Amino acid sequence: MEIGVRRVYEEPGRDDGVRVLVDRLWPRGLRRETAAIDHWWRELAPSDTLRRWFGHDPARWDGFRTRYAAELDARPEALAAARKDVAGAPRITLLFAARDEAHNNAVALRDYLRRSLKT
Repeated sequence: MEIGVRRVYEEPGRDDGVRVLVDRLWPRGLRRETAAIDHWWRELAPSDTLRRWFGHDPARWDGFRTRYAAELDARPEALAAARKDVAGAPRITLLFAARDEAHNNAVALRDYLRRSLKT
């Protein structure tokens, strides 16, 4: 399965596959009726505490990824439900609202899922 990431505010791509919002909060200014989102994995978003600690500070990126992975490890039921949502899909796109396209929870989640799918 291919896993891509994209800002939720961008136009959907033809090759997005199953589109999954991975933020805990609904993105500002985005209408649910026009969002083109197939699933919302709110349960897999970083905790509010972790999100506030990170604050999208690139200097905290490595620490954020480590702490976020620990949070994901503690949520096996949510991960199993998420995998069911996309079972058999050749491609999924994780959607995020953050402005920083390199340091956000969707990128960290994509990397986590890639590692966990290999095991």
